Amino acid sequence: MAEIKSTVQHLSPVRKSVIVSRTPEEAFEIFTKRTSSWWPLSKYSLFQANSVACEIDPRVGGLIQETSKSGERATWGTVRTWDPPNRFVMSWHPGGDASTATELELRFVRVPEGTRVELEHRDWAKLGAKAEAARKDYDGGWVEVLESAFKKGCERKL
Repeated sequence: MAEIKSTVQHLSPVRKSVIVSRTPEEAFEIFTKRTSSWWPLSKYSLFQANSVACEIDPRVGGLIQETSKSGERATWGTVRTWDPPNRFVMSWHPGGDASTATELELRFVRVPEGTRVELEHRDWAKLGAKAEAARKDYDGGWVEVLESAFKKGCERKL
């Protein structure tokens, strides 16, 4: 058991980034206020095909919640840092207990091409024996969510 705990404590964060042709203000807004317009809810959500929305309450302590077709709500996490248009940090525990939350940070950095959005998903140790498998799943999932779905969402007209 001590070996598993030691390995889990040393799991590196998942880091992904994408460059979008938007200002940091626009990219931040698309990510946080227009999440439902680009997030692949049918695949990466709790209600999947029955999911209709994902909303971020834009303040420290605000909830990130998904809504189903029937109106049921499920919490994905809580906003820990709110610094538009530069960054936000949130706990991440879709449908799980807040005590097992990992942490997700997004930074929006101005670059000549627009904005580089940097994602860091960390604190895997809170997941215990499930940490390595979860990290591996998210390492692939964030590619599809950030580098594909979000990028395409940024290409749409506001």
